[in-house]
Amino acid sequence: MGEAALAVRLRQEGPIPLDLAFTLAPGEVAALFGPSGAGKTTVLRAIAGLFRAKAGRIAAGEAVWFCSESDTFLPPHRRAVGLVFQDYALFPHMTALGNVAAALGHRPTARRRAEALALLAAVGLEGLADRRPAELSGGQRQRVAIARALARDPAVLLLDEPFAALDRAVRLSLYAEVERLRARLACPILLVTHDFDEVARLADRVLVLEAGRIVAEGDVGAVAARTDIAVIAAAAEPGTVLDATVAEHLPERGLTRLDTPAGPLLCPVLDAAIGARLRVRIPARDVILADRLPEGLSVHNALRGTVASLAPGAPGTVAVSVAVGPVMLAAQVTQDAVERLGLSPGSPVVALVKSVAVTRPAR
Repeated sequence: MGEAALAVRLRQEGPIPLDLAFTLAPGEVAALFGPSGAGKTTVLRAIAGLFRAKAGRIAAGEAVWFCSESDTFLPPHRRAVGLVFQDYALFPHMTALGNVAAALGHRPTARRRAEALALLAAVGLEGLADRRPAELSGGQRQRVAIARALARDPAVLLLDEPFAALDRAVRLSLYAEVERLRARLACPILLVTHDFDEVARLADRVLVLEAGRIVAEGDVGAVAARTDIAVIAAAAEPGTVLDATVAEHLPERGLTRLDTPAGPLLCPVLDAAIGARLRVRIPARDVILADRLPEGLSVHNALRGTVASLAPGAPGTVAVSVAVGPVMLAAQVTQDAVERLGLSPGSPVVALVKSVAVTRPAR
């Protein structure tokens, strides 16, 4: 992963148990995922300097923010942290411009207004600088909060369930905003959430937290397949998460062609530039298995693979993992289908996927 932009190690027995360690790379988006009470927000508060763990160490590059052994604990204002809360935490008596400028105390006074306006423009709030929080929508208030967090030139940007209180349309617009921001930020982003679709949409890597411990860690696709972990099985519908690159738009057919590690896939036309990198999800229930390539079907995507494993799924079903190149494609079929096709580890199969089943997470 290279040099760590942030290194965190925390340990305590109570009142909130913690026993974890992780690092974040420059420019990485990592998600801290887990159920309520797992300790996610406590970890963020510890990084921000709002909570002091009993033992551990937190360092941003060579700057040590907390070290129990040396009794080092920098207060929040001395840490280069941008923090965005679920409830915005804006100053109600200040305008959007004033809220952002308030975080620019490290800049010369003469430059603060121009820099605050530039930050508001960067999050799509041109023309709204003079409005107070009460005059803004929830999504606009959260954009102000993001601009204010960026005003601190953060070594790490912390997002504490920032989309949870927003409706679906606003969430989608803010997901797109975060995706745009990450392309120009050098600092890592740590997102706390209990929504796995959000993880699949935004994160490069996921840390699964249970009772203050990291029980799984890795790229989103690999962790999404860990149905042996209760919190993943409960939160994520069985399926496959794939990194993809937009290869071609076929507007006359209403389709977009994606290049993925499993091979080319067609999906409903996407509003994304050629060459854009994104992530798509294929629900296991939408994968049809065949022992040969059928003819005369409306299904656009046919992927040749080999059965890697079979395991009991939902009542009456079998969870089948199909190796398609380097990808483990999840399928959910009936026990009858397994018997009729004679499926067993090593069986060659064709996985059929409708184009409408290939979607971006959190849509």
